[in-house]
Amino acid sequence: MQSLRFRLLITFSSLYIVTLAGLGITLGQLFPLLVKDTVRSNSIKAKDDVMHAIKEQHVSLTESQERAIINSIKDNTNLQDLSDIRLQFWILLAIIFILAFIILIMVTYRLIKNLSQPIDNVMMTAFELAKGNYRARAYEITGSPTLRLSKAINVLARNLQDIVIVREIEQERLKTLIENMGSALIMIGREGEITIVNRTFTELFDQTYEDVKRQLFRELGLPIELEEFVDHVFMTEIPYRKQIHIQVEKGYFDMEVYGAPVVGEHGLWLGVVIVMHDITELKMLEQVRKDFVANVSHELRTPITSIKGFSETLLDGAYKDQETLLNFLDIMYQESNRLQMLVNDLLDLSKIEKTGFTVNMEKTSLKDVIIRTIEMTNQKLDEKNMHFEAIIDEEVYINGDNNRLVQVMMNLMINAINYSPENTKILVHLYEESQNAIVEISDEGIGISEEELPRVFERFYRVDRDRSRNSGGTGLGLAIVKHLVEAHHGKIEVESSVGKGTTMRLIFPRIEK
Repeated sequence: MQSLRFRLLITFSSLYIVTLAGLGITLGQLFPLLVKDTVRSNSIKAKDDVMHAIKEQHVSLTESQERAIINSIKDNTNLQDLSDIRLQFWILLAIIFILAFIILIMVTYRLIKNLSQPIDNVMMTAFELAKGNYRARAYEITGSPTLRLSKAINVLARNLQDIVIVREIEQERLKTLIENMGSALIMIGREGEITIVNRTFTELFDQTYEDVKRQLFRELGLPIELEEFVDHVFMTEIPYRKQIHIQVEKGYFDMEVYGAPVVGEHGLWLGVVIVMHDITELKMLEQVRKDFVANVSHELRTPITSIKGFSETLLDGAYKDQETLLNFLDIMYQESNRLQMLVNDLLDLSKIEKTGFTVNMEKTSLKDVIIRTIEMTNQKLDEKNMHFEAIIDEEVYINGDNNRLVQVMMNLMINAINYSPENTKILVHLYEESQNAIVEISDEGIGISEEELPRVFERFYRVDRDRSRNSGGTGLGLAIVKHLVEAHHGKIEVESSVGKGTTMRLIFPRIEK
């Protein structure tokens, strides 16, 4: 692009050329007239001078002689070759015009340079600002007629830069907020295309941002419940909230979905925004709470009903029969023990689940824990004629509470015995793997179905309710075990097959011997 300086110089040069050319043509047209007038004046003067000289010399001439002399002067004058004079005149005029043109161009260039340089700089600054380079600045030349313009451009550039910085900060904050919010978010344009999604949404539906960007939301294969919700918001154009149950590749989720139309300036409808809160855990906790209340009520009601019923029977006169009295008292004693066990387990679980619960950590041998557990469960094993086998590769130590670890092992061993038929085997395997100490307790019992595995550590959850109740269990054992293992910075895993048996795997951080 030609600079302003060059364009102004071309313009003034053209103006000077036209002006000088016009002046030259005008002078060229006037030159013959001036020459003729000069020749005529010179001829008259020459005649007068000759006549005056003849009179002063007192020369006597006839009239015909005087006429001949005058005609001679006139003829000589007309025959002068004026072409040389005209050529010299044009050469001189051309030289003068060229010198004048050069001087004018030099002066004009100087003036244009002083005037156009700041303007060119302001123009280039404006172009840079238009390209988005808000760091560009114009020169502020003191005394320049464009100083105010340069200052105004620089103020504009600084304001634009500040606006862009603020906008970038706000966009970054908004992006960070959207990406890191715990809820899934999706914004759908007025044509049904997806304009914004966050990481929670893509992870929930196992998608990538590139896969969903500018795609129609119906082409993503979203759950039908979610599509119907979006359709409702599109059709009504009013905020809408609903709880839906959806199925994705990761499983089932309970979602609280909120949708609202997005309205821009002047009431322009831009689309809808959908926010999905995962309330699966809340639903599960609510269900656990309901189950807990129901189970506690049921577990407490059974022994209380027995005790109350047998005591009423005794008060009605059954106490007079010695055998009936002893039988009823024995049953009431067993039910009271069962009630005591339930209350103790509830208190124990409440204590373990309490914030800040810790165990007395000290160097503990898992081999000694297993030996103590075997000694305490030998009687139950003999009652069912079960075989016990222990495989201890080497002595392994962890930081733990010996009594609590025995409690954990006792719960798992008793469960293995209660849920296994007679004449089966229980295997305990202790070994090291990487930096962990691992204890596996395997039985040949009834096993646990795959659907029930995630719930085995819930309070009062029983795989076989009749067998659990008959064995005297409260349904809180595995919940206590899980919390105690986690208190030792460990974890518990379950592997099971229905009809083949179950393996409980305890994993603890190992320490040096």
